[in-house]
Amino acid sequence: MYKSRPLFNKIFQLIIVSILVIFNCMPLQAQQNCTPVNLACEYIENPLGIDATHPRLTWKLKDTRSGAKQSAYQIFVGTDSVQVSNVKGNTWQTQKVNTPKQLISFGGKALQPFTKYFWTVKMWDKDGMASVAKIVSFETGMMEMKNWKGAWINDTRNINLQPAPYFRKAFGVVKKIVTARAYIAVTGLYELYVNGVQISNQRLDPMYTRFDRRTLYVTHDITAQLQNGNNVIGVLLGNGWFNHQSTAVWYFHEAPWRARPAFCMDIRITYDDGTTETITSGKDWKTALSPVIFNSIYTAEHYDARLEIPHWNEASFNDSSWKEVEYSRASTANIVAQVLHPIRNVEEIPGASINKISDTNYVFNLGRNIAGVSRIKVMGKAGTILRLKHGERLYANGHVDLSNIDVHYRPTDDKDPFQTDIFILKGTGTEEIFMPKFNYKGFQYIEVTATKSIALTNQSITGYFMHSDVPAIGSISSSNATIDKIWQATNNSYLSNLFGYPTDCPQREKNGWTGDAQIAIETGLYNFDAITIYEKWLADHRDEQQPNGVLPSIIPTDGWGYEWGNGPDRTSTIAIIP
Repeated sequence: MYKSRPLFNKIFQLIIVSILVIFNCMPLQAQQNCTPVNLACEYIENPLGIDATHPRLTWKLKDTRSGAKQSAYQIFVGTDSVQVSNVKGNTWQTQKVNTPKQLISFGGKALQPFTKYFWTVKMWDKDGMASVAKIVSFETGMMEMKNWKGAWINDTRNINLQPAPYFRKAFGVVKKIVTARAYIAVTGLYELYVNGVQISNQRLDPMYTRFDRRTLYVTHDITAQLQNGNNVIGVLLGNGWFNHQSTAVWYFHEAPWRARPAFCMDIRITYDDGTTETITSGKDWKTALSPVIFNSIYTAEHYDARLEIPHWNEASFNDSSWKEVEYSRASTANIVAQVLHPIRNVEEIPGASINKISDTNYVFNLGRNIAGVSRIKVMGKAGTILRLKHGERLYANGHVDLSNIDVHYRPTDDKDPFQTDIFILKGTGTEEIFMPKFNYKGFQYIEVTATKSIALTNQSITGYFMHSDVPAIGSISSSNATIDKIWQATNNSYLSNLFGYPTDCPQREKNGWTGDAQIAIETGLYNFDAITIYEKWLADHRDEQQPNGVLPSIIPTDGWGYEWGNGPDRTSTIAIIP
């Protein structure tokens, strides 16, 4: 027994040494765990096209230890990514600042337009250990109105013309491209194409504002889509809230800014020799009407596939039969960058069930209520007209019931049915696909009615849950399934009413009622990082406020929102803000 003591002592020493090694490694491990993460500029990660002269830089602390906190920070901003990665900033480099603050306004050299800036932050934890975040970037846009070069253009002055217009511009590139950006301001809505490729999965851009006081522009990186040789830019414009052709109790069709949708665009190309070139919107563009024969943000969209123009947005297309564009007035001189989480088709929802009523009538059930659009895949004879009626409930006979959501609609005829898309087939003998571009609805059921027999299956219809794509930051998980379902339903309702501004409902009104929004904001911000949406909406408040402090109940509004309150006189909820 005593002879084994030396072996025991050695084992004991090894254990002690191992423990000491572990303890000695703990500060290093802590340093690795205490890291600044989620760096953002203006609350967006790596934003393009910001206009802020003193943008806000934010970050979060990744540290799982008890009592974790930031004791100091140092920020580095510069145009040279290598220098910034070596913690040097030629645009702004702060001293070590002893504070737990993680939201700092830029305070360096004046930011220049069309410039990419790299930045990082060095942070000290509660024990004084330092760590540096991975470098990120932000890119400035126009910064000032004087930097726009393009002209505002549209296809006609006729506000009652229903088909949506196409626009295209062909141009050549002979140098090697380093970067290319498209800056596009639109009164209405748009889709952007470069050499036949749709740019971005963002929907319903730009966000709704009071167009005669503020219009938003969006920046897109189109470097990968441009090519040496021939190129073409294509734009499709939709009405949105700008040229409202549907009639309802809200009088949006009488908005003071109402006109045919228009746009202004600069495409800024930087070449490897250091030179730049700007392709602008102007009279050298061509235009034609598209197969989107009607579009209303409030009701629905109509599409005639027989009118499709193959390859219209490709460089090889011959546009000699297209007409010249017209110059349009800008609705305001206040055109600013759209810097917020955009609307997207966030979730794809397959059909849960199908009820075949006849060879020309089917009712689909998504199994849940959403805000968004449906997509249909179908084969049929040329000229077959499909009506896709979207609703939240059914009659006893199985047909879709709209009586709970069409109460504010005041149609002048039967050509613009509420929440009912119209799709006319071209009859090629292959599957045709339709999904609205400039509309969204609130629905669970889709009733398809056709003028000729069609064969549909449960896979023929897909729903897309659309909303401002704000990151989730909060969650609830309990042992009570009912509580969890209530939380999920609440979030579903909240997101269904977030479309660049908070709304009251995604079907019968789509209005930014201030009362509804203030009730939901606390719930929303506990669950989602939606600050960019609310900051945009507060700017809408500033646009609407009268000199005497009066604000409407609906924001944004066409001016009639001052007349609509909740009281019997319809004006009782008008707010006066000192």
